[in-house]
Amino acid sequence: MSIKAKVLALALTGVLGLATSAAAKEIRYASQGDFRSMDPHGFYETFTLGMLGSVYEGLVRINKDLAFEPALAERWEQKDPQTWVFHIRKGVKFHDGSPFTADDVVFSLKRAAAPGSDMKPSLATIKNVSKVDEGTVAISTDEPNPILPRQLASLYILSAKWALANGAEEPADARQNKENFAGLNANGTGPFKLVERQPGQKTVFAANADWWDKHTGNVSRIVFTPITSPATRVAALVGGQVDLIEPVPVQDLQRLKHTADVKLLEGAELRTILVAFDVKRDELPDSSVKGKNPLKDKRVRQAIAKAIDEPAIVKVVMQGAATPTALLVGPGLQGYSEAQNVRAKVDLEGARKLLAEAGYAQGFELGFDCPNDRYVNDERICQAIVPMLARIGVRAKLNAQTKSKWFELWLNGKSSFYLNGWTSVTYDALNPMIGLLATRTDQRGTFNGGGYSNPELDQLLSKIQVEIDHSARTALVDKVWTILKEDVPVIPLHQQWLAWGLHKNVDAVLMPDGVVRFQWVKIN
Repeated sequence: MSIKAKVLALALTGVLGLATSAAAKEIRYASQGDFRSMDPHGFYETFTLGMLGSVYEGLVRINKDLAFEPALAERWEQKDPQTWVFHIRKGVKFHDGSPFTADDVVFSLKRAAAPGSDMKPSLATIKNVSKVDEGTVAISTDEPNPILPRQLASLYILSAKWALANGAEEPADARQNKENFAGLNANGTGPFKLVERQPGQKTVFAANADWWDKHTGNVSRIVFTPITSPATRVAALVGGQVDLIEPVPVQDLQRLKHTADVKLLEGAELRTILVAFDVKRDELPDSSVKGKNPLKDKRVRQAIAKAIDEPAIVKVVMQGAATPTALLVGPGLQGYSEAQNVRAKVDLEGARKLLAEAGYAQGFELGFDCPNDRYVNDERICQAIVPMLARIGVRAKLNAQTKSKWFELWLNGKSSFYLNGWTSVTYDALNPMIGLLATRTDQRGTFNGGGYSNPELDQLLSKIQVEIDHSARTALVDKVWTILKEDVPVIPLHQQWLAWGLHKNVDAVLMPDGVVRFQWVKIN
């Protein structure tokens, strides 16, 4: 039997239990782009991790009340400040029917730290992972890490035997567009099984009737199709070709509210949209300044911050469906500070003065990379920023492109100035700080595409990572926010709002991380 036939047979077997019920349903889901890989350790992106969360699970997960709770671990405790003990859930099976064991946990966490993995920031403090017995795993850290369970929620577990048997003992580096067997196939423990994967076209999942937990929804089959064009995506929902779309373009919200057979789910999102600078290269190839990099001078970055009229972007481009921010996290997350969340006011005269002091009184040209299928109105945000910078003499040359090309540029340090976004999967400020601001190493700053490096900030992050006292930790976080606003390695713009469009008979749970959890979806 071929591999494809085996996968299909496995998926059909798993769905039979739910398909026998008249209540079992297929849902057709469309988003603005595809996820990068089926490999659970291949690419650290919220959308990719969210889609894979239907197939794979971690030791810990987040529930509807935004609390972290047991998943593949039944419980855990700290043996001492640097040792965590996790008790593995009994009776869990992988999609191929093999049992889930402590060996799979040890293998998966070590794999997530291997070359090619994009999950290393979540493992930065882990020194060793060991099997205590068949039902217990011990994790030791270099220093105390009070948020380790939160970090494990996005570290998915896969079958060690399956990975080894298929040459996928190490993840393929998705940043370099590499793939292995795990990139196109899957064997998790989650609520859905992979049936078919056609990158860029269609992915099909079937419900796992042997899942250890309970489906509170009734979805038996998921058919996911990426639809890049916002207008086409909306037309597919209105025309009945799909049952759920996200994101809904803000310009279509009011129309869809009055469209028969369609309903909307709206709410605040964790994601912060921002722009970032290349401060590492000595010369920018797409800049008119030769022999040096103008963005290395923080006065230039401060000037650009003063020129961006974020309230206008929220009002005109986002049509009110966003909240301006000065921070990398929004209200409700650990580390958010209302006192620190004060944006610099638009000050064109002050911006021009800073540019003149830096030696750029006549301005300069600069490349500006932007995705057109990643965030809500991403290209339109960039189009709005271009004339704002022109008012101070910075002539940004917009390069809007698909997210696959955009990722390749900035992740490899080849973008001078670019739009970006970040969702804290740990619901904590340290997550974006280490990902975006820390000096780039094998385990830190892996999404610091601009090469920013500040030893003082790095030391603060190390202290935050191990600080147990809440007040002391908050004070350290506030110091990082102060450096962010003074040094301007990135410019936070806003937290975008979530908007999903659904057929009127579909009920779903809107979570602030923007992930569709299909085990909770009900088709009436």
